[in-house]
Amino acid sequence: MRFKDVFSIIGPAMVGPSSSHTAGAARIGRAARQVLGEMPRTAEVTFFGSFAATYQGHGTDRAIAGGLLDFTTDDHRLPDSIELAAEAGMEISFGQGTGLFPHPNTVRLRLTGSESGTELMLTGISIGGGNIEIVDIDGFGVKLTGMYPTVLINHMDYLGVLASVTDVMRQGQCNIGHMSLDRKNRSGAALTVLELDEAATPELLRNLRALPAVKSVKVVDLNEQAHEQKGKDITS
Repeated sequence: MRFKDVFSIIGPAMVGPSSSHTAGAARIGRAARQVLGEMPRTAEVTFFGSFAATYQGHGTDRAIAGGLLDFTTDDHRLPDSIELAAEAGMEISFGQGTGLFPHPNTVRLRLTGSESGTELMLTGISIGGGNIEIVDIDGFGVKLTGMYPTVLINHMDYLGVLASVTDVMRQGQCNIGHMSLDRKNRSGAALTVLELDEAATPELLRNLRALPAVKSVKVVDLNEQAHEQKGKDITS
């Protein structure tokens, strides 16, 4: 395996005990919270593989709960996150799943928004050193690492949509580092995930939302200095 930097090996600043089972899990929970766009009212958490076998001992359950509360990996409240989530009105259940997954540290989250009632199904894996990949969002196969500011665009799979999206990015002088796209069916619903070199401006996000085939635009930014629009549908 090749590493881009030393942090890929030593992991992020964190509350332990494990970069993969704790820090990575917290980042998955936080990414899910931002994709949902609000604190969940209910969270059904299912662990698979190594996560399922060790989640209580490694505090993976508490890490997920902390992430859903939007705690960073080094937040001192992580050990008390399950209790804090309950105090905040979040109902969380944890379970062990069966079946084959491409990585042993896999978790599936089924969330319901506390304000909108929006439902979200998300699958994430912790690949080591606190690094993660979100591999499924509501049945769309994606790749979202959380290492960069990320824009999620729900749109229809029409001819020319991607060209329009990339043109908006060009005009906004925002470079795409990685793109993934999946669709339900031809000319049906699609999800495009753009990992960017820098955070998209509010104007750029408004221009994306204005495209005729685009249904919603959301932002995920796991950096501590994440901008105010993270995880919210940009409507104006």
